Amino acid sequence: MNKIYPSADEALKGVVKDGQMIAVGGFGLCGIPEALIQALHDSKVQNLTCVSNNAGVDGFGLGKLLETRQIKKMIASYVGENKEFERQYLAGELELEFTPQGTLAEKLRAGGAGIPAFFTRTGVGTLVAEGKEVREFDGHKYLMERSLVPDVSLVNAAVADKSGNLRFNLTARNFNPAAAMAGKVCIVEVEKIVEVGELAPDDIHLPGIYVHRIVLNAHPEKRIEKRTLTESK
Repeated sequence: MNKIYPSADEALKGVVKDGQMIAVGGFGLCGIPEALIQALHDSKVQNLTCVSNNAGVDGFGLGKLLETRQIKKMIASYVGENKEFERQYLAGELELEFTPQGTLAEKLRAGGAGIPAFFTRTGVGTLVAEGKEVREFDGHKYLMERSLVPDVSLVNAAVADKSGNLRFNLTARNFNPAAAMAGKVCIVEVEKIVEVGELAPDDIHLPGIYVHRIVLNAHPEKRIEKRTLTESK
C-alpha cells in the first residue's frame, strides 16, 4: 500500500469534508503541520471543529483558518496569541471548549487507545466541571472526561519511512503522537522520507499502523515565537 502523496493538497483529497472534527498536532508554532494546514485552508472546507493545544497566531498556523472562518469550534488549552480568535470568541462567532492541557492530551491518548472516557481531578470545582459527571474515589472528587476520536488528524514529524513509521524531533514531538493515534485517518507531513528499514527500531517513536498518508515538506518555515518585553528605562 502506497502511503506517499505528491502534495499536501493531494493528501487531503477525499478525506476532509465540511463539519468534521480535525486534530492538529503542535505546541504553539513548534511541530505544526504547516503544509497540511495550508492545504486545509485551500480546500475551503467549512464548519470544522479543530482539536489543538492552541489556535496558532494571526496569519499563521490555524490562524489562517480562523481568518477564513472555516473553524466553527476550537477544543484547545491555550488561545492567548491570536487576536482574531479573541475577536470571534468575544463576538459569539466561535465556539470554544477550553480544556486543561493535560486533560486535552489524555483525551487524545485515550481516544487512540480505545478508551471512551476517564476520570481526573483536574477542573473539579471550576467552570471546566460544568455539565460533567462527578464521582468520588478515595475521598476525592473526579470529573468524567470523554475521549476524543477526530475524523482526521494532521500531524508533523521529522522523518517517516515508506510504511509510515515516524521519528519526531525533540520538543516538536509534543501533541503529535497523541493526535496521530486518535484520528480515524492520520495524515503526516515530514521533512524526510526514507526506505523501510532505515529507521532503527529504537528510533521509531510512532509505528506506521497509525499513519494512512504521508506528504513531504522538506523546507517548512518553522516560525519561532518570541516574547516581547518592555524595555527598561
